[in-house]
Amino acid sequence: MQGAEIRRLADWLIDGARSEPNPAKMMAQACERVVAAGLPLWRVGIFIRTLHPDIFGRRFIWKPGAEVEIGTVDFSFQDSPEFSNSPLSIVFREGIEVRVRADDPTSRRFPIVDDLRAEGVTDYLALPLLFMSGQTQASSWTTRQPGGFTDDQIGWLRQLVIPLARVIEIISLQRTAALLLDTYVGNRAGERILAGQIRRGHTETMHAAIWLSDLRGFTALSDRLPSETVVDVLNRYFDCQVHTIRTHGGEVLKFMGDGLLAVFPIAADDGDAGEVCSGALEAAREARANVEAMHYPAGETVERFRFGVALHVGPVLYGNIGGANRLDFTCIGPAVNLAARLEKIAGRLSRTVVASSGFAETCSAEWTNLGEFPIAGFSQPQRVYGLADETALPA
Repeated sequence: MQGAEIRRLADWLIDGARSEPNPAKMMAQACERVVAAGLPLWRVGIFIRTLHPDIFGRRFIWKPGAEVEIGTVDFSFQDSPEFSNSPLSIVFREGIEVRVRADDPTSRRFPIVDDLRAEGVTDYLALPLLFMSGQTQASSWTTRQPGGFTDDQIGWLRQLVIPLARVIEIISLQRTAALLLDTYVGNRAGERILAGQIRRGHTETMHAAIWLSDLRGFTALSDRLPSETVVDVLNRYFDCQVHTIRTHGGEVLKFMGDGLLAVFPIAADDGDAGEVCSGALEAAREARANVEAMHYPAGETVERFRFGVALHVGPVLYGNIGGANRLDFTCIGPAVNLAARLEKIAGRLSRTVVASSGFAETCSAEWTNLGEFPIAGFSQPQRVYGLADETALPA
């Protein structure tokens, strides 16, 4: 009876576990069905290494009667004693199964044994999940059954992890694609690309608050500092902006050397334009404070930094632009061009934050009229505003 139930579960996994497309719920249902088949599982773990700049891996932990616990670990985890002294490190490194019995003296080389014994666990089995890509991921299966797993039960688990690995690999590939697109082109653009918006010229008009910033004195900085140091400076500088932009509803579209282009989408009816622009301004204020607080030791001196950001609001053309099979998902249009020109004016005026008249009219704040300026490519001069709490900084 148990073997037949396990085979039905394997068939369900081979079919894609389509009754539970959510990964956590799929894992919960699979574990519950194993228990219903007569295999007394206590704790099950799935451990997947990810392709992400900040996250080394993700873990899914199931226990009877509880929701699946989902967590992440950063890259420092792979060098931690917790990982290097665990059975999972052997699975990842050698691609072999590791069995740890609570009553086996040889198992005491693994610190995890004391934790298992405290939970009443009698047997622990770490099994590799072999992906078609050649990667090895890991799973762990525990029981509190007296005497541990039987040979038949271990055989069933070995059968089960083969189709389980296929389903997990598919889910992981989908998640990796979404994460990489989010990392490199932004969440909004990534969603559109995954939804099929991949043809050149496939664009749409979007109303948005536009953010364009750059680092003051970057050319001179690049000339006097080693290239590796410049890269580190840029990463820290962008950290000062990216988090606050995203926190306030914006999306970073592009890094251009020391420049950053971001948009804060506005609903089609413009009903939230004021709120969106206020969020963009608050992000600019926070980024200003972050950059002012940033310092970098360079030899006997400490580098300090200044930046400028221009804020504008208007329609942009958003979508795929490029040549042949090399495309960029970005935004273009007169509104973007104006933001770029305003950012240059911010530098000339030694201001950190400047805004167009359209942005200043939409966003309620204490603005100072900085005057009208001729703008290359525009027939009429444009009025520029600065924050009243900010005076011109020394050139």
